[in-house]
Amino acid sequence: MWFRRDLRLADNPALLSAVSRATDAGAGVEVVPLFVLDPALSNPAGPARRAYLAASLADLGSRVGGLQVRRGDPVREVVAVARAASATTVHIAEDFGPGGRRRDLDVESALARHGIELVRTGSPYAVSPGRVLNRIGDPYQVFTPYARAWRDHGWPLPAMPPRAVSWVRPLDSHPLDDIPLPHGLRLPAAGEAAARGRWKDFLERRLDDYAGTRDRADLDGTSRMSVHLKWGEVHPRTMLADLARHPSAGGQSATLYVTQLAWREFYADVLWRSPDSARESLRPEFADMEYDEPGSRFTAWRDGLTGYPVVDAGMRQLRSEGWMHNRIRMVVASFLVKDLHIEWRHGARHFMRWLVDGDLASNQHGWQWTAGCGTDAAPYFRVFNPTLQGKRFDPNGDYVRRYVPELRQVDERSIHEPWTLQGGAPRGYPAPIVDHDHERRESLRRLGLLRKVPTSG
Repeated sequence: MWFRRDLRLADNPALLSAVSRATDAGAGVEVVPLFVLDPALSNPAGPARRAYLAASLADLGSRVGGLQVRRGDPVREVVAVARAASATTVHIAEDFGPGGRRRDLDVESALARHGIELVRTGSPYAVSPGRVLNRIGDPYQVFTPYARAWRDHGWPLPAMPPRAVSWVRPLDSHPLDDIPLPHGLRLPAAGEAAARGRWKDFLERRLDDYAGTRDRADLDGTSRMSVHLKWGEVHPRTMLADLARHPSAGGQSATLYVTQLAWREFYADVLWRSPDSARESLRPEFADMEYDEPGSRFTAWRDGLTGYPVVDAGMRQLRSEGWMHNRIRMVVASFLVKDLHIEWRHGARHFMRWLVDGDLASNQHGWQWTAGCGTDAAPYFRVFNPTLQGKRFDPNGDYVRRYVPELRQVDERSIHEPWTLQGGAPRGYPAPIVDHDHERRESLRRLGLLRKVPTSG
């Protein structure tokens, strides 16, 4: 069993397939629990994601009596472990990402040369990419009709965990790295039990209020399940089944939460059919957009020193937690692309380095949605006003005060506009690096030249 983005034992069809093959093979046949640390994936990741992965692998290892960890090219390492174990099959959940698909084809070919079969069972999604199509068999281009069809398509019930598994203890396993974290960076608890505990807490304590609190950055109104979904410590199918059984099923909050899971699957579908969109704009005309080069303004954005409090709070939250509130992700992305006129790929790369829940499809296409070059049907006039966004979604300034200590003594009337204080912003906090109204007009001018559309709306 080659674990990848399915670091759990429950609701894991690929694991059930492996156990079934071992059972059918007769007494004494065991399952090798394998994870390969692939430098192609780990090197671009920052310390937060690598440290979280190490913690999650340690948790999984404790559940299987020891995880066989190898480091290097999966083509070489998977084949080596399978041959050493005299395995006839290697079991995986299918990977739909562009790099993962290529890797799995290479591994499959290498295994076949030794008479070993690669068996794909299940995926990280409730509905695998490519399965939701419109009436004429074409994929959906925008989210809302996709989400309706996704719900209509449906998904199976969660798979039961295997009753018993005879695991092979690791023979030549590489130790997990002890990843030093930057000062002040705090990570959530990792592993399958932590995922189930967090999900249970959300269902019991916060789901009923989700519709009213999910966009409030100052409140603990979201589930924070994205990191557990990223690593497959819980399957979305399990979450959907729990939501369907919840007393609030069918209510506004539960429906909105299901929609968030649909967004994740929509972006995976878009990336699956347009793999180049991991690196390039989905709308190719945006290659001709006039962008500014990253420089001191990008550095100020990266370090949370733009002079716009809610932007700075978000960027500092990212560095201190490896996570950022979803509403604030949109605000800081809009600020980089449309106030600073820096191409979305620079911001997406920074996010993928720091986010513990960094998911390629969700991250790249979330950025493109905000930048206007992705799946949104009418994106050209959307420019978030960071001051108004702060006032609306952090009305008392508690979110800003949590992450921007220079502003902790500023009252709610001025915290989102500290430059209006008598004498200016508190000492140590920068003045705004740009004028939002001016940059909004400039952004619309550039978009208007590109798209040949009116620049007001």
